[in-house]
Amino acid sequence: MKLNELRPAPGAKRKPKRWGTGSGSGTGRTCGRGTKGYKARSGSSIRAGFEGGQMPMVRRIPKRGFNNYNFAKVYQIANLGAIAEIFNAGATITVNELFAFGLVRSMELPVKILASGELDKPLVIKASAFSAAAREKITAAGGTAEVI
Repeated sequence: MKLNELRPAPGAKRKPKRWGTGSGSGTGRTCGRGTKGYKARSGSSIRAGFEGGQMPMVRRIPKRGFNNYNFAKVYQIANLGAIAEIFNAGATITVNELFAFGLVRSMELPVKILASGELDKPLVIKASAFSAAAREKITAAGGTAEVI
């Protein structure tokens, strides 16, 4: 058997239903759209969040609090357990190494090291931020946590 000889099983593929092909087809005249109204017209599409004229949920619900979307500092996270599995004792770890091993997705965004997992070897970790527990674990293992 060759790739050019592959075919779908008989009956597996159907021709698409042809709307508006005469009254005998079963889908002629109004083509399954009913009669009149907005949804019967061509080019009609109801936008996301439209609730038929009722006050939409996004406008009904009260807005409270504050979200600093424009200026919030967004960190990528890397866990100590994952770092300990990959790197050997005495290694110097920067964002480049974390990116190379797939622990962070971008080299542009700042990285924060979190304390999830165990660390039993001394490592020199250079990152934008550390959680207090992560900094504690790194120093307890004999390593250093440097903020860049």
